[in-house]
Amino acid sequence: MNEFIPNNLPLKIDIETKIILKKSISANRALAKLNGVAKIIPNEAILINSLILQEAKDSSEIENIITTHDELYQSSLDLDNITHATKEVQSYSRALLKGFDLVKEHSLLLTRHIVEIQQELEGNVTGIRKQAGTVLKNQATGEIIHTPPQDEATIRELLNNLEQYINSEDEVDPLIKMAVIHYQFESIHPFYDGNGRTGRILNILYLVLNDLLDLPILYLSSYIIKYKSDYYRLLQEIRTNESWEEWILYILEGVEQTAVRQTELINEIKELMDSTKVKLKNELPKIYSKDLLEILFMHPYTKIGMLEEVLGLHRETASKHLNAISELGILKPLKLGRTKFFVNVELFNLLKEGMS
Repeated sequence: MNEFIPNNLPLKIDIETKIILKKSISANRALAKLNGVAKIIPNEAILINSLILQEAKDSSEIENIITTHDELYQSSLDLDNITHATKEVQSYSRALLKGFDLVKEHSLLLTRHIVEIQQELEGNVTGIRKQAGTVLKNQATGEIIHTPPQDEATIRELLNNLEQYINSEDEVDPLIKMAVIHYQFESIHPFYDGNGRTGRILNILYLVLNDLLDLPILYLSSYIIKYKSDYYRLLQEIRTNESWEEWILYILEGVEQTAVRQTELINEIKELMDSTKVKLKNELPKIYSKDLLEILFMHPYTKIGMLEEVLGLHRETASKHLNAISELGILKPLKLGRTKFFVNVELFNLLKEGMS
């Protein structure tokens, strides 16, 4: 078994080539614009709820865990009989939020944090690989394409080195470093399961750690799905030929494309919130409130209990409010099991189209 052991970081070669530096400028500009525009949404939970769920869906899809948008949003409503794939998406969402909390609390991203994230994702405490035998295969042909380090001591040494690199301050652009970190983590492949999804969570957390994002709202998984064959090819070309430039450019292009797309989506959410606010104030001035508006955008599916909990309304009053809003066409009633929901159809469609 010819295992591949990646070199320790930092790299001994200069990866900040002229073309990479030029691309990093436009990628950073797009990311800064996204971080700024996120502040136009008054309640950060509105963005976190919708965009983290979408990242969870896309990242899981890379691992052939497929869910629909309906399942995606229903999965967060504590409904019975959700599919195994949907539970996997839920786990990813929880793991990402856990990582976000850890980074905000400690201002560090440590190996033990990475292990906690993976454990949340996989729902077990197996931790770092202790037994040999892990290989990565081409799903179509069964050919072994990568044999990561097999010995636990080697894996831990590499993770310690990666931890130092993640948390060290140097003059390399953080977006370029993120590309290096992602390659290194995927090559170490430290866990039995969940390495790909954990690695994609680390991308987002590294941007938060370096103050490039205040919220975890840049999801690269949709870009990776679109160019999946390039993703795996470029990772392998570093291992075989140390071809760093094309890989880093791939990641920078992903950051830029995704940031531009996310910025447009956030602006569209804000426009929809503003038009809904005007409609409610004009047509239902007695029940309109800022808190009510935010509830309608906190999640595409609203239920009576949400108004009871947040607004302190009696159940009958909350029900009347939602029915009145439905009569305006803002919400659409939907019965799931024994529970009645009210779907913000335009928000649902906006998220579905903006993230497809």
